[in-house]
Amino acid sequence: MTVAYIQTYKELIGQRVAEGDPDTLAVDMLKAAADHKGNFTGRWSEVLDRLCELPPDTRKVLCDALVDQYHADQAGPVARDNALTLLGIVSRGLPDDYLAAERLKKLDELSRRQSVWYGSRPEAVAEAELAAGRPLAPAVVAVFRRAGMETYGSKPLAELAAKLTDPVLNVGEEWAERAMRDATDPDWLALLAHATTATAAKPSAKWDRRAMALVAVLGAERVRETVLPWFALVGRPRTFPLERHTYEPDVNNAYDPYNANALRGLTWLLSLLPPHPDTTRALGALVESSLKKVAGLGPRSPKVANAGVVALARVDSEAALAELARLATRVTYKNTVKLLDTALEARATALGLSREEIEELAVPAYGLTDVGRVEHRLGEATATVEVHGAKTLLSWRNAAGKTVRSVPASVRRDHADELKELKAAAKDIDKMLSAQSERLDRQFLASRTWSYATWRERYLDHPLVGTLARRLLWTVDGTTAGYADGALRTLSDTPVTGGGEVRLWHPVGHESAEIVAWRDWLERHQITQPFKQAHREVYLLTDAERTTATYSNRFAAHVLRQHQFHSLAAVRGWRNKLRLSVDDVAPPATRALPQWGLRAEYWIEGDGEEYGVDTTDSGSYLRLRTDQVRFYPIDAPENSAHCYGGEYSMWLRDGQDPVDPLPLSSIPPLVLSEVLRDVDLFVGVASVGNDPTWQDGGPGGRFQEYWTSYGFGELNQSAETRRALLERLIPRLAIADRCTLRGRFLHVQGERHTYKIHLGSGNILMTPNDQYLCIVPKSSPSAPQAGYLPYEGDRTLAVILSKALMLAEDTQITDPSILSQL
Repeated sequence: MTVAYIQTYKELIGQRVAEGDPDTLAVDMLKAAADHKGNFTGRWSEVLDRLCELPPDTRKVLCDALVDQYHADQAGPVARDNALTLLGIVSRGLPDDYLAAERLKKLDELSRRQSVWYGSRPEAVAEAELAAGRPLAPAVVAVFRRAGMETYGSKPLAELAAKLTDPVLNVGEEWAERAMRDATDPDWLALLAHATTATAAKPSAKWDRRAMALVAVLGAERVRETVLPWFALVGRPRTFPLERHTYEPDVNNAYDPYNANALRGLTWLLSLLPPHPDTTRALGALVESSLKKVAGLGPRSPKVANAGVVALARVDSEAALAELARLATRVTYKNTVKLLDTALEARATALGLSREEIEELAVPAYGLTDVGRVEHRLGEATATVEVHGAKTLLSWRNAAGKTVRSVPASVRRDHADELKELKAAAKDIDKMLSAQSERLDRQFLASRTWSYATWRERYLDHPLVGTLARRLLWTVDGTTAGYADGALRTLSDTPVTGGGEVRLWHPVGHESAEIVAWRDWLERHQITQPFKQAHREVYLLTDAERTTATYSNRFAAHVLRQHQFHSLAAVRGWRNKLRLSVDDVAPPATRALPQWGLRAEYWIEGDGEEYGVDTTDSGSYLRLRTDQVRFYPIDAPENSAHCYGGEYSMWLRDGQDPVDPLPLSSIPPLVLSEVLRDVDLFVGVASVGNDPTWQDGGPGGRFQEYWTSYGFGELNQSAETRRALLERLIPRLAIADRCTLRGRFLHVQGERHTYKIHLGSGNILMTPNDQYLCIVPKSSPSAPQAGYLPYEGDRTLAVILSKALMLAEDTQITDPSILSQL
């Protein structure tokens, strides 16, 4: 609205007042509001100030006219909304309660939104309700609080939000409503109110002093026992949904930002209490829950996750340090990773240790007295906690020493607290086992060495880590050894009783005959490794890569699901930027290898041009196309390319010279193999060729050729490893007489058809004419009963075996979606 236009309306107000024509003035104001699409900000404030300066009697007449316009036959929803807003502004200080019912209806509509637009001056409607002596409904309070927190919000909105102190938290989240039911007396309300003031990244000394004073009144134990159950409810579905418009983030799965401040404050507060295992568990779970992805938004609430890390870093206990170390293996969100790194580095510096050592020493025993086992006597019953592979089992014996299936009644009755702690510890062990398995899997490129005594203490004989270390192969002073029959043994089962330097064994550099011999040794001792080691894929330089010299095309020309690739890359230690369908550039997916002074790059680009078909609602590409793998010195300038494709080029700053990619022949074989294995994993998991529902080629059928070539084509290295394992495994299956391995397929003879299961994708062809059979596996297929397996974690192997067992008995299939294709 121009200055001249504003001046015209200010003069018009004076003219209508002088003429005694409030009806026409009301029409003029509503027309102006409509012309400017209900935006009452900017220079509009001068016009509104002029209206508010009118004498009370004049404003009363104008309000009556606005009420008439609200009820006019020609008034639509927009005009009525504008009339309510103008009434809220003009009627300030007047005794009449204009359009009370209509105002309540409007406020009720607003309460179902995540936020409100400050330009429409919604606070005027709320202020009018407060002026009438009625409090705002809790859901209305919530929306104005959220709106008041937005950085682009107006001062009036923020001022209104600051006045809304009741209820103490926003309704709509289960944890907050539970907290308000529990915290009814003034002392509890004061504590919650203080928690909502946690608006900084870290607590100040002043904030802590106030928190400690509030805790002292209530009692630390009471605060902990009351607050922790609230944390267990964080992240549950909202108690009532908010409206979500197309292309907006999924606000119903995100945290309420006002309550998120309170959560941050509560985490800080818990860190001031005496250390307790339950506190550590709750904080760790809160970090992971807060980093779960929400469509169109990203992590639910990074600030709450970061607060959980800050709180854990402030807790001086072994359990808190262990939780920080566990989270460091799981968390991939960049800012939270930085906080975890800082916390662990600070603890390492304080103890005079390296970061790697602090992660090793941080792993607790969880009460295990032997490697993977402990017994607890609870009255006349005995509980046994025992680690079996990747899971912890809790079993019971009664007074007579007989194993019983369920928890004895006497334990439930007389030892409820001990039982609760045992179950919680079992869950903790499962989480830590997964984290430590991932940490060990990353040690190949870390090139770590240990003294023999240190290694035995931290790995082989550690009550928890030992359950993993005893299933792996190690080199002791250059001699390969594994643990079996109560001792560390060589390939000929000769015991190894000491040594100097220990390393984690890797197949690179070892002869094929030796590798096969160790596979036989593992099978002979029925050892299932926690991840592929003896069966680990080895990627040696090919003739094609010697020809290209500085790059590998081994994993080029694939189509990957972007978000699945992005998550998997982060877990494997790669840095990647989501490609958006916008005019922007991005670096390739990169993995820094500081121990080797190298940086690996996987060149990718967004695929497609149709918004909403090739992208999410928020504009990120659904799929990527892949290109070269390259290596550079770790400090070389960064390459980048446009998000939707084009040449990569090196971004040079401050007079930097370009740096050439390194010859692949100069890359240490272990590094080359592990990097290419990562990339093979990305393709093997994220390729659209793995999707059994894409037999039509996806959107527009344009991926038909790729889907067919990948889903039934030549086997990659991991599929070749799978094939070698199946050659040994199939003869032991109950359906062995119905199964044959031929080339790229496992052939299964059923009663209805013969089926060919591709060993790379798990896709199926059946007779006659290689007709495609679509079977969509469960998201997490359970391991089939196939007897001994030499390693854990191959989901595709589990899918193939499950399909084979089902198709061999195809007359027993009852699933209608499968039967219709047979």
